[in-house]
Amino acid sequence: MKNFVLLIISLAATCLLPSMHKPDEWVPLLDKDLTQWETYISYAHKLDYNGNIPKDKSGNPVQPVGYNKDETHVFSVLNEPGGPVLRISGEKYGCLFTRQSYENYHLTLQVKWGNQKYEPRKNKLRDSGILYHSIGEAGVEYWRSWMLSQEFQIMEGHMGDFWCQANSAIDIRSFQSEGVMNRVADEKQPFGTFKKGSDSYCLRSANYESPAGEWTTLELICFEGKSLHIVNGHVVMVLKDSRYTNSDGQDVPMRKGKIQLQSEAAEVFYRNIRIKPLTVMPKAYAGLF
Repeated sequence: MKNFVLLIISLAATCLLPSMHKPDEWVPLLDKDLTQWETYISYAHKLDYNGNIPKDKSGNPVQPVGYNKDETHVFSVLNEPGGPVLRISGEKYGCLFTRQSYENYHLTLQVKWGNQKYEPRKNKLRDSGILYHSIGEAGVEYWRSWMLSQEFQIMEGHMGDFWCQANSAIDIRSFQSEGVMNRVADEKQPFGTFKKGSDSYCLRSANYESPAGEWTTLELICFEGKSLHIVNGHVVMVLKDSRYTNSDGQDVPMRKGKIQLQSEAAEVFYRNIRIKPLTVMPKAYAGLF
């Protein structure tokens, strides 16, 4: 009887072993039909844009294209042999944003520049970005194209910079600004505050972008209001206390939201967009805070 019980226990353990292995937690966010995303398109901005709602020749306000009305295919998917590739034409300003909101996660993707550029960036650096903890309606910031959010800048030579979007605020380990110079991220410096009306832009610590024509791997780690901007395996910015300032001037925590990918007057390609949930800040990075 004893041997029979031991046999049963042994068989049960053998059957349970496969389920005890930790499964791959990465969830792909990109497919050929963009089933996990929605779109918002605002305007094809001109060189003289000044932050106000654009007007037609008669002086009447021009309405933005709006939500899920991408008739000119600003956002499209190429079915490549290695898997789907997202193309953002950049011809009009706007965003592709997740249907779902995310909190405490590790996002990874690869990005590569296209050839096309449009006004008002024809003679400027190619530009895009990951906007995270995105909440509310689109079109609330200067370019009237995006949601209240924090920005992981994607720009030629500036992969990993930070911008406040609308009335967002956050603290970043960085050198203090001096005169007209911006603050520069550095993981050994104290945290400085970034918000509308003061410092709202921070340069990444160094340039780790891949050479032109090659894919750059970006990672965004977010956990309990803390975040990390990582470029090709290098941490280029350490951020904490994500929040926004409400109409009463009070700071409100902003730790959860949708993820936006910007269309910003430059052709750009994305692939291998994946996300997985986190229950703790990864040990390799916990000491940075």
